[in-house]
Amino acid sequence: MDRLNEKGGVSFHVVKKQKPVLPNRRKETPPMLRIQDPPTEAKREEVESPLDALAREGARRMLMRALDEEVGDYIERHCEDRDENGHALVVRNGRARARKVTMGCGTVEVEAPRVNDKRVVDGERQRFTSGILPPYMRRSPKVSELLPVLYLRGLSTNDFGPALKELLGEDASGLSATAVTKLTAKWQSEYDEFRKRDLSGEEYAYIWVDGVHFNVRLEEDRLCTLVVIGVRADGTKELLAVEDGYRESEESWAYVLRDLDRRGMKAPVLAIGDGALGFWAAVRNVWPDTSHQLCWVHKLKNVLDKLPRRIHGRAKLALNEIIKAETRIQAEEALEKFASDYGAKYPKAVASVSKHQKELLAFFDFPAEHWEHIRTANPIESTFATVRLRQRVTKGAGSRSKALLMAYKLLDMASHRWRRVNAPGLVARLLRGEKFVDGLTEEARNAA
Repeated sequence: MDRLNEKGGVSFHVVKKQKPVLPNRRKETPPMLRIQDPPTEAKREEVESPLDALAREGARRMLMRALDEEVGDYIERHCEDRDENGHALVVRNGRARARKVTMGCGTVEVEAPRVNDKRVVDGERQRFTSGILPPYMRRSPKVSELLPVLYLRGLSTNDFGPALKELLGEDASGLSATAVTKLTAKWQSEYDEFRKRDLSGEEYAYIWVDGVHFNVRLEEDRLCTLVVIGVRADGTKELLAVEDGYRESEESWAYVLRDLDRRGMKAPVLAIGDGALGFWAAVRNVWPDTSHQLCWVHKLKNVLDKLPRRIHGRAKLALNEIIKAETRIQAEEALEKFASDYGAKYPKAVASVSKHQKELLAFFDFPAEHWEHIRTANPIESTFATVRLRQRVTKGAGSRSKALLMAYKLLDMASHRWRRVNAPGLVARLLRGEKFVDGLTEEARNAA
């Protein structure tokens, strides 16, 4: 309180407020971020979508009903088969032990009905086999098709189990790395048969050829995959060869072409490829009557590489006038104009086109409807985009044989989606020897 001092002044006494004494407690630490443990089966059921559960239960009931109807139909067909005592020889025999089957909607548990078939035909005991759920089936055919697609698209072998269990449930069976290993063994036998098959029954008007390089993790040398795709008389495309070559040399290509010739393949009318000298030297020796068409996509890249970047736009337009010309004469005139515009300053770029003029303009001797197909080697380039995707993911195959097998299987799968060439009826006429000038037959030219 305030009080007077000896001199009559007022003095102030400040009382310092003391902090309250708190009970002794440990200092709290901020909560730490932790990765949650995987959900248990009980937790998984709690968070599972009712829609997924309904779809899976519906699939299970429909499957059970279909199996019961299949067995009932089988027994009804053989209801007149009786033994000497008049007892039926084909009867139901309860249900088999439950097994889990993985389908597109998930994994369901099924108890398949059993049949006791006592009939003996030609000394052999008869047996009922379900066409819907054969013995030992653990996954549907669609799920089985999913395995090679995921593998070839870049999924690592050891990632199959975790990835597919997230999609198809924890009970998904037959989706391990072992399953993929078995698949590759099956693909190897398919590839061996592919390399030995007879080709004498077909004629091929066009073939596209290319060599695609891949890294091999356990080897220093890169794999050069030599690929040949042909067009049959009905206009459909067919994979003809996938072979190993250390480089695109004449010897490597000659081996591939001689092997095709040995298995009965006749000389194609036209071969389309890039400027690799090895192939053109080989095809002249094996099929001397085959015409040559250089790929314009590769040629454009090669020419632009010899020009400054600032004039690439104008140069592309000039080259496209050659490619898109309606007649050979117009194309030759556009080529002369390109030479006069760029020849003085960039002779190498002009020479790259002019010295291969015959091979670059060969497409004018074939149906105009096919020009967009035969001016480039795009059928091989576009297909190999998926092969390169897996190469980027896996950093290259472990061996040359595995890389070659992977390339074959990807091309084989892609071949089922290849469309026929435009105006496929003209392919047969071309194979019969009919001549085309500026893309038209003599009949069409006279009518015009």
